[in-house]
Amino acid sequence: MLNVQSITKSYGKKQILNQISFSVQPGEIIGLVGENGAGKSTLLNVLATLANPTSGNIFLYEKSYRDTRKEVRKQIGYVPQDIAIWEEFSVEENMVFFEKLSWKSKTKQELRQLCLDMELDKWKEPVKTLSGGMKRKLNMAISLIHNPDLLLLDEPTVGIDLKSKKEIGNHLKNLAIKENKMIMYTSHDMDEISTLCDRIICIGEDPFYKNLLVEANKQIVTF
Repeated sequence: MLNVQSITKSYGKKQILNQISFSVQPGEIIGLVGENGAGKSTLLNVLATLANPTSGNIFLYEKSYRDTRKEVRKQIGYVPQDIAIWEEFSVEENMVFFEKLSWKSKTKQELRQLCLDMELDKWKEPVKTLSGGMKRKLNMAISLIHNPDLLLLDEPTVGIDLKSKKEIGNHLKNLAIKENKMIMYTSHDMDEISTLCDRIICIGEDPFYKNLLVEANKQIVTF
């Protein structure tokens, strides 16, 4: 379980996150919504151990982020909004490269299966020849190499075709249901959020998002 306790994050005098508390159970998909600048990406960065909270604490399966940071990182997969892959490499070369940096070893067959599970059937092709949807799938497959318990995704389906968006959504559901992963992700696509997520966290005061979420009849937490 992920347990977030009274997280506050400030940059200088500017407070981005204020006393945010929630928990995520294994098998849950949690949506994170809010207007631009509300702090969604900042929260994901804190949860990914890429930024320290100003105050508060976080526990992943009773391991404190503050006290066992290196151990916690081994249980986290993070996909930033900007695609972080080698364009000149093939899909295979990207997977093998990032496997060498991973906490866990995988055979080429296992790496390819991660891609196939996401309906990414390209392997020898250079990444620069792939569609945006295929690149997003590869980015996500890389984040799963070390089999993380917590998967954090920042706009994982932005700018891609509907088919790829649905395939990524189906794979996230499978990861939650079949592998008991905890998944959190941000999106501005409210239809996607309301369809895919078990619960939704809304950051900020914009009533637009809150009204949409009430209409979607989802459990909502607001900050």
